Amino acid sequence: MPLSPHYRASTSHAALGPEFYDVVAAATFPDHILRYRNQRAAKTVGLDTLTDDEWIAHFGRFAPLNGSFEKPLALRYHGHQFRVYNPELGDGRGFLFAQLHDDKGRLLDLATKGSGRTPWSRTADGRLTLKGGVREVLATSMLEALGVDTSKSFSLIETGEELVRGDEPSPTRSSVLVRLSHSHIRIGTFQRQAFHRSAANIETLLDYTIKTYMPDVWRDDASARAIAFLEEVCRRVARTGAQWMAAGFVHGVLNTDNINVTGESFDYGPWRFLPVLEPGFTAAYFDEQGLYAYGRQPDALFWNLVRLAECLLVVANKEQLEAALNVFEPALRADFTAMMLKRLGVKPQSLERDNELSRALWAFLSESKAPFEQTFFDWFGGLASADRAGNSPSKDFYAADSFQQVREALKDFTPRDGVDLGHPFFTRRDACSMLIDEVEAIWKPIADSDDWSVFHAKLADIDQMRAAYGLIS
Repeated sequence: MPLSPHYRASTSHAALGPEFYDVVAAATFPDHILRYRNQRAAKTVGLDTLTDDEWIAHFGRFAPLNGSFEKPLALRYHGHQFRVYNPELGDGRGFLFAQLHDDKGRLLDLATKGSGRTPWSRTADGRLTLKGGVREVLATSMLEALGVDTSKSFSLIETGEELVRGDEPSPTRSSVLVRLSHSHIRIGTFQRQAFHRSAANIETLLDYTIKTYMPDVWRDDASARAIAFLEEVCRRVARTGAQWMAAGFVHGVLNTDNINVTGESFDYGPWRFLPVLEPGFTAAYFDEQGLYAYGRQPDALFWNLVRLAECLLVVANKEQLEAALNVFEPALRADFTAMMLKRLGVKPQSLERDNELSRALWAFLSESKAPFEQTFFDWFGGLASADRAGNSPSKDFYAADSFQQVREALKDFTPRDGVDLGHPFFTRRDACSMLIDEVEAIWKPIADSDDWSVFHAKLADIDQMRAAYGLIS
């Protein structure tokens, strides 16, 4: 079929030059079974008119998209992994497949996970387990519905290989994932150039990133440009961190190569959602020190931003960069309060009242250990949902003295414009959640009998939640 008239391809990233990527080829897979196709995201970039066969040709066999890269690009970067510097990183099982503009005019990337070996694979096989692909689809779908600025899982194709993994029963099934994301320029992309002492390449990368993704911060003076850039990255990363915290989400691996300078959340490995508010809750079994625990995520993000600032010392002085980093904390606090109100579906009132409500709810969740997601579901719309909350499985928590400060704070708030508490989603008693036991329950019928019905039912639940909450701007 012909591509949609809304399709607009690009090869923008190639302008950075060969110091920033390697031209690679995709793996050849024995099978191609389409398991997930994000038609809603495809429509935003003009790829919704592809047939399933054409879809598989592009996102399973990686036939080039018209007007974008003839061959994929494995991106070069370094990074701190659990705060240990690793100069041998890079796209080891993925590549930048294509770039294109969405219906808002933004330049987006189609990039892969599990598409085969590259010069940066080292001893790995360059593949992705099917379970890993399923988990990323679930993570991104849930996060988007909860208002987090996240990459979109665009395509998941089962590839017919048997993979051996040490952390799950093996051999296990294989897949290739394609994500739609707003840039793959990472803090680690800057770190690689700093490691090689390439001031010219840092300036090239800085100027390209500003012109392409944040033109409003362009300054004619190079030093001023670097400071404005760092401030903007701090604001964007703070916003994403605040969104994670309000969503009760633990990314799990906040290495510098997993932090995108445009601020979008991406690359989901051992993620988790909180059952209850617990600052020490970790997602990765190998995070033995709790470095990336839920409550330490803001600190981890700031630590990574300091690493970005170090890369910019060739352009601006230390005092200016330190001052720019000071943007992060107040932005995080303001965005967290704003996101808490969005999650409750209520209109902002005043800074004082907004902060009072946010603090009261957080104190209740911390003290009571009420189910995290259920609480936001029950009180979405504020006191207008009091009767509904009174019939919740968590109703006893709300009858306790610890909730009374929240109830009192909510008196000043009314439902946000556009909130429809008559939506069918609010007739249910249980929140739509994504705890680890639920993820395993979704995977089990796929593993046991190739039954995808629970997976698709969960995605339908999430779609209903996304429509009811209306948190996506």
